[in-house]
Amino acid sequence: MKLRVLYHGHCFDGVASAATFTRFYLDRINPGADVAYGGLLHRPGNLLFDRDMFDGDENAIVDFKYSPSEKLTWWFDHHQSAFLTPEDEAHFRADHSGKKFLDPTRKSCTEFIADVAEKQFGFNPEPLNELVHWAHVIDGALYESPAQCVELKEPALQLMQVIEGTPDESFIEQVVRELTEKPLHEVATSAEVQQRFEPILKLHRETLAAIKRKAVYQDGVVQFDLVDEGYEGFNKFIPYYLFPEATYTVALTRAPQRTKISVGSNPWAPRPRTHNIATICERYGGGGHAVVGAISFAPDEVEKARHAMREIVEELSA
Repeated sequence: MKLRVLYHGHCFDGVASAATFTRFYLDRINPGADVAYGGLLHRPGNLLFDRDMFDGDENAIVDFKYSPSEKLTWWFDHHQSAFLTPEDEAHFRADHSGKKFLDPTRKSCTEFIADVAEKQFGFNPEPLNELVHWAHVIDGALYESPAQCVELKEPALQLMQVIEGTPDESFIEQVVRELTEKPLHEVATSAEVQQRFEPILKLHRETLAAIKRKAVYQDGVVQFDLVDEGYEGFNKFIPYYLFPEATYTVALTRAPQRTKISVGSNPWAPRPRTHNIATICERYGGGGHAVVGAISFAPDEVEKARHAMREIVEELSA
């Protein structure tokens, strides 16, 4: 029997959710299942799912948007922007399988899966406590300070950077499988993870310098455009490390598969957040949480994305 687990790719909570769901499934549902994985990414035009993705006898999506496919068996998510269309939401509301779950109040999908699995299926999540804890901290932005998540001293944060920064999908799948069987600390301090972390740390420091050079702060908003610099992503807490007085960040990056606007809010801001970021991003075809979100454009739609970025900065500055 084959189980296909689709998860939010290049995301610590997505990877941790896949590992937690797998452990639960093998422990409480079908110990003999053959588990296959697939990472999902937000793409322009909301073309997120291919029918061929659901090739298991049972199929699960964790930490990602809902699919109304009749082949979807399990679903866990915690995003406000969980549905592509009102019809998808209606499809979910009409489901009575007892295998599809949504709670936008949860800080992490990993924690949500562990809690539901324990309360409704008798699963013991205790061996995953360290993984659940760090997914809660990382996805909920519950760090002690911006320095903690920018200086990257804890092994869990180093693994987070590797998951976000490595293009090697097979290695990320390897991490999912290892987290299913081993403690987080053992996986994070492994020789292979640490070897991959070294060049990522170097790039992280270069990105930090680029943001320091390019960022503009005004009226509570930090904005920067890294398209011409060629950086495909950045540690989202760098802006608050550099500009602790900021309430919001709006940034533009480009990767081969998309041009991306990242919108965030400072957990330590001296002035509180007053905007729902997911709601703003949804207007441009994106989504996320109240405190953080993103919008994907086609790789060649840089000017369109820059126009949207200016509008968002103006709205957040008001």
